[in-house]
Amino acid sequence: MNSPRLAVWLALALFCLPVQAERADRDKPTNIEADKLQYDDVKQTTVFTGNVLLTKGTIVIRGDRLVLRQFPDGLQTAVATGKRASFRQKREGMEQIINGFANEIDYDSRSETLKLTGDGLIKRLECDVAIDEITGGVIVYNAQSEQFTVDGKAPGESSGRVRIVIQPRPDGKAEGGAPGGAGSGAGGGSGARAGSGPAKCPAGAPVSLKPATRLQPAQAAATGR
Repeated sequence: MNSPRLAVWLALALFCLPVQAERADRDKPTNIEADKLQYDDVKQTTVFTGNVLLTKGTIVIRGDRLVLRQFPDGLQTAVATGKRASFRQKREGMEQIINGFANEIDYDSRSETLKLTGDGLIKRLECDVAIDEITGGVIVYNAQSEQFTVDGKAPGESSGRVRIVIQPRPDGKAEGGAPGGAGSGAGGGSGARAGSGPAKCPAGAPVSLKPATRLQPAQAAATGR
């Protein structure tokens, strides 16, 4: 393992919470909106193009193009591409959201993994305020274990750097009870605030991500379910 990747693993170990992404998302229907779609029944794949929006519980994926593959057990893989494809998901039992951006986003609901390729960025939001930020050429996020691996280089690039900033919470305690501290990777960036427990957003604070209700399950037939 090269030193930049090792540094990220060590840094993430300081503030990774022992909680998981929203568990109920796995059992929610997948709903997709787009300008156009092309469905292949033999391959069980659907290609959506034009302002694509996928929702599955608290999961929201956006992109210019999305390829969805359906498996017999009802699970899917989705590959979103575009100028800036995006991913959002709420964390279990917390007013926190994982928000990711990249040129390509590959989500596998079977393993609950997310791969961001090309100018990757992942933020952890609390009450719609960024408290952690990680950037790199390739970022792989496991929603079950909430662990990251980050490579500074994207495919085809000769070099690259990862970046992470860790900042203490006001109470001075890092997440998981470790002593808080501040650090910065190359190039600076947004702060990563650590804490000792779930935060509650103050009354009236904006919490924008809720389970999808606008689309009805019946519309999921376009996905090849």
